[in-house]
Amino acid sequence: MFDLTLLCVGKLKEKFYLDACAEYQKRLGAFCTCRVLELPEGRTRAEEADALRAKTPKGAWVCVFTPEGKKCSSPQLAETLAAVKTAGKSAACFVIGGSEGIDEAFKRAADFRLSVSDMTFPHHLFRVMALEQLYRAESIQAGTKYHK
Repeated sequence: MFDLTLLCVGKLKEKFYLDACAEYQKRLGAFCTCRVLELPEGRTRAEEADALRAKTPKGAWVCVFTPEGKKCSSPQLAETLAAVKTAGKSAACFVIGGSEGIDEAFKRAADFRLSVSDMTFPHHLFRVMALEQLYRAESIQAGTKYHK
């Protein structure tokens, strides 16, 4: 089964965000193993990058969410993940940085840089949005009706 990790800098505290994240993690369980790892905010982006590197699963395809990344539709994200699987990867790791963003060297080393919008979103809300889009991508690949 495909392994999906969402690495997040910062702690989620609000119950309604926690509940929404738990719901999408549960739904993703039909398609893959999904875990969300929270890392504390560091004093610098470089310090956060070191922590992210330490928690990134070995051999995983790595995607960072960043404003300057590539924009794609939900079906395009599904195609990207399908291509990752077809290429023989058994794991993907998506990264949400801290309030100061993600270290440039970490972004350059990632396999993919993804932007979802030119708008700015709170990190807590974005975590829910990221999990929903990952669930949508898996649903598209499986041919379910969720995406319609």
